[in-house]
Amino acid sequence: MIAAGSPPAPIARYAREEPGYPERLTALEAPPAAVWVRGTLPEASAKAVAIVGTREATSYGLRVAERLGAVLARAGVVVVSGLARGIDAAAHRGALDAGGCSVAVVGGGVDVPYPRGHRALQDRIAATGAVLSEWAPGTPARTFAFPRRNAYIAALADAVIVVEAGHASGAHHTVAFGDALGRALAAVPGPIDSPQSAGTNRLLRDGLHVIASLDDALALVGATPRRDPEQAPSDLDADAAACWASLGRRALDLEGVVHAPGLDCRAAVTAVSGLEVRGLVMLDATGLYRRQL
Repeated sequence: MIAAGSPPAPIARYAREEPGYPERLTALEAPPAAVWVRGTLPEASAKAVAIVGTREATSYGLRVAERLGAVLARAGVVVVSGLARGIDAAAHRGALDAGGCSVAVVGGGVDVPYPRGHRALQDRIAATGAVLSEWAPGTPARTFAFPRRNAYIAALADAVIVVEAGHASGAHHTVAFGDALGRALAAVPGPIDSPQSAGTNRLLRDGLHVIASLDDALALVGATPRRDPEQAPSDLDADAAACWASLGRRALDLEGVVHAPGLDCRAAVTAVSGLEVRGLVMLDATGLYRRQL
C-alpha cells in the first residue's frame, strides 16, 4: 500500500546506448530508440513472466490471473503486463498484493493512466516496480501503439502466459513476439464453450505449455517458493491462520475446513475464501481444498 502523501515515483528517460536502458529490449528486431520509465526497473537478471489476456475476462480468468501474479511474485519473479482492464490488471494486483514487483508497459505516457480508472493501480506499480513506455510523459494512449507495446512486454519477460483470450485478442501478438524471441510460451485452458477461452485453447492445441496449476507457472521459469510451505504467512489474521493450520498436509472439503478450526461457519468460509484469492490454497477437481504452496 502506498502511504498517503508519498512522493510520486521518479520519471527518467533512457536512450538505447545509455546505462539504465532495459537490456532485454535490445533482443527485438527494432528496439525503441529510447524509453521513459516511471519508478525503478528490476535487475536484468531477475526472472520475469508476462501475464496477458482479454479485457473482457470472466471471474475465472480474473481469479487465475491474480493467483498467478501472486504466486510468481512470492517466488521473486517479476510480473510484466500491460495495465489494461481484465487479465492485465488482475495479474498486476496479484503481484502487488503479494508484496512483489510488477512492470507495466503502456501505450501512452508513463504519467497518463489508461484506462483512466487505473490511476491508483499505476501509482502502486510505479512505487515498487516500474511503468515503461516509448512515449513521452503527457502523451495520451493511442490504439496504434499497442502492438509495439505487446512486443516490449514479451521482450521484458522470460516467459509469456496467456489467461483467457478470444480468437482476435492482442495477447496473440504478444505470443508471436515471444515466439520470435525464443521465450517460453504457455496458456491456461478454459471451457470449450467460452468465447474468452477460444484463443487460449487454440494456442494449447497448437503446442503451448499447459498451465494446469500454479506450480506449472513456477516451473516455466525454474522458480521455487521462497517461503517454507509449512510456515503460515505472517500477515494472516487469526481466522485465516486457523484455517491454514487445519489443512496441514491433508486436503479437506468445505465442511471439513469449516469445522476443523472450531470457527463459526461464516468466519471460516470468509477466511478460506481469502486464502484462495491469495493463491495460498486451491480447490482441486475433486472438491477438496489443499495448500497451494
